[in-house]
Amino acid sequence: MINFHPDIAKIEKTIIKIRRDIHQHPELSFQEFRTSELISKKLESLNIKVTKNVGKTGVVGDLIGSDGPCIALRADMDALPIQETGKIEYKSINDGIMHACGHDGHIAMLLGAAEVLSKMKNKINGSVRFIFQPAEEGQGGARYMIKDGCLKNVDEIYGAHLWNYQNYGTIGIKSGPVMAAADMFKINIKGKGGHGAAPQGCVDSIIVASHLIQSFQTIISRNTNPLDSTVVSVGKINGGHNFNIIADEVILEGTTRSYTETNRKLIKSRMKDIILGTEKLFNAKIILDYKDGYPPTINNKKCTIKLMNSAKKILNNGVGEPYLSMGGEDFSYYGEHIPACFFFIGSLPQNKKTMSVPHHCSHFDIDEKSLLIGSSVFVSLIEDLLIN
Repeated sequence: MINFHPDIAKIEKTIIKIRRDIHQHPELSFQEFRTSELISKKLESLNIKVTKNVGKTGVVGDLIGSDGPCIALRADMDALPIQETGKIEYKSINDGIMHACGHDGHIAMLLGAAEVLSKMKNKINGSVRFIFQPAEEGQGGARYMIKDGCLKNVDEIYGAHLWNYQNYGTIGIKSGPVMAAADMFKINIKGKGGHGAAPQGCVDSIIVASHLIQSFQTIISRNTNPLDSTVVSVGKINGGHNFNIIADEVILEGTTRSYTETNRKLIKSRMKDIILGTEKLFNAKIILDYKDGYPPTINNKKCTIKLMNSAKKILNNGVGEPYLSMGGEDFSYYGEHIPACFFFIGSLPQNKKTMSVPHHCSHFDIDEKSLLIGSSVFVSLIEDLLIN
């Protein structure tokens, strides 16, 4: 049974209307100008103090009650460079751009919560900070928000993700790691080319690349604990000239994922060791360009318990373990500064199978009733922490 917060239920049409408006007008990372303006106007209409251009295109709203702690709630705003193919009336009108991950819903949920909480201002023992963040999709917008002071005087922060890997009517939450560190690498292998019929005297970059790809998998199978979640994936191979020419150069590109900083550092270190050994083995020159991406998203235990208790008021037995993935999330940066908790709201359309509408696909959509769950949990959390 789902117990929507009664005040959220009253503004269901408003929440859905906001989500559809934003879905129809998606904007890429650091280009969320229309979206930011919509958010700012909505917050101002609720008499919430607004700070614009935080972290470039971000918006911060402060609902200030009496003296007490400051609790932050965060939503991301950016869309993806995907051409929408779904058959919906609010389909994207921006060519080659769509909300394929649910960020439009995140905004709508948080604005819905802001509308209800704004009417409770006189009861709030503390303050609520609404953080609308740009550029989650690979640009790390959270870092820019933090640099511009969005966490100043904040005691705890909470964020949510609509999650089509979970059924509608569920919430996934746990303490500890819930999203992976997401790093990337590019490897340039320089060998010595020649005729395919005369390999002697050559250094075959394709053979070297094959050896590296296979060897990297031993990091996962033989260097990390089998009970830990880690991934090394080579996603791109570029090299070669013709069927009868030994390649003089190959470029590999890929990603590594891990749930702990220990494994993150281990993977990077072992890749370097394997590359050095492979250079000597094949007499090749191998250059590694390794870039750290988002750190792992790790939920604070006390914050998780607080959120779990508030969520159970909305979903009762619908609160459980999340469907975990090795995806990355820049909410992780907030958790490096203050106690944080990130949870997942089941949003799979009720007439669909899980993998039929995955995130980042061209026909992505959600069950819009899940927006009411997210808004209700946010309101319930603030009531528990700052009002009751």
